[in-house]
Amino acid sequence: MTPGRPVPPPLAKPITPAPENAPAPGSVPATEAGALAAAYGAASGDSGLVPLTVARRAPKPDDVEIAIEFCGLCHSDVHATRGEWGGQTYPLVPGHEIVGTVSRIGSDITDFAVGERVGVGCMVDSCRECDSCLDGLEQYCENGMTGTYGAKDRRNGDAITQGGYSSSIVVDRRYVLRVPDSLDPAAVAPLLCAGVTTFSPLRHFDVEEGDVVGVVGLGGLGHMAVKLAKAMGAKVVVFTTSESKVAAALELGADEVVLSRDEAAMAAADRTIDLIIDTVAAPHDLNPFFRTLRVDGALFQLGLPSEAMPPVNPGALIRRRIAYAGSLIGGIAETQEMLDFCAEHGVVADIEMVSAGQLNEAYDRMVAGDVKYRFVLDTSTLQPAAEEANA
Repeated sequence: MTPGRPVPPPLAKPITPAPENAPAPGSVPATEAGALAAAYGAASGDSGLVPLTVARRAPKPDDVEIAIEFCGLCHSDVHATRGEWGGQTYPLVPGHEIVGTVSRIGSDITDFAVGERVGVGCMVDSCRECDSCLDGLEQYCENGMTGTYGAKDRRNGDAITQGGYSSSIVVDRRYVLRVPDSLDPAAVAPLLCAGVTTFSPLRHFDVEEGDVVGVVGLGGLGHMAVKLAKAMGAKVVVFTTSESKVAAALELGADEVVLSRDEAAMAAADRTIDLIIDTVAAPHDLNPFFRTLRVDGALFQLGLPSEAMPPVNPGALIRRRIAYAGSLIGGIAETQEMLDFCAEHGVVADIEMVSAGQLNEAYDRMVAGDVKYRFVLDTSTLQPAAEEANA
């Protein structure tokens, strides 16, 4: 395990126009209009999810239009659409775990083709100029990345981005990913958020065979952390407060399960773990988990509690040179690396498919923790687009 592994080279390279300015096959004339997309989203913070119609721009020279097949449901979608994070602009179409096929391409594009299966994750743009962007760390853009939904699109008139609970989307090719043909496209969708969110810290510490990885929590993020760490050759120990999740953790591939409320079990785990991936989004005491780490171990916080966490004891960190860190999704190059790794090792999310009419029920079930482990929207169940946009 080596802290600070370099990220892959960034993908955001300049585009080379086709020879003699010839349009690429399937490219869009500059005069062609945009399209209306069927969608589901929130009309207000308390409207629930309702049918909407989204106006999508015509692909610009560097753009890819995607016919969306599947979109994963992330817990952050619930917070955003219900106004729980404040400052939200409505109407809002959520969804940042998008898988579909290329339907049109801009005139300068030579690296994507119509019919190719592609994906879009949590961001659709960044400044492309700061040190983070130039290093392939667009998720940490120093001028602010542009989220796939609910963000001002600075290159397109500050229009509010609308996400993947829709029949189509148009995205700059620098933020479009290739989905390997060997993977189930529906089960790939959650990889574009939950997958890369857990892959990135595992890769940052260069987890390899012989390392011991602890996973705190066994939800959408946690189940991906188990699968990815096992695929990297690590021994995986799941920490959970629930006896009902012991069998599920072992079924996913965990080597051991520790009930974190059992003081004796936690004491037995003292100094046995190299790296902990903490996926819990509720306030909880981290100090018992620090005691399970070896010298030079690290705990990565991925869950984002809405309330303050109990204080961290600095002595626990100092006595073993332990690092307490956070991590946010991954850059475009690292996300593509994650998809290729998953194809090589046959890793996808465990999903439950839902129709558009089941979205509100799925949101309530996510809040209740009643999903194993990610919901995915089948966009073929969306209603037809209206004659004019209302989002």
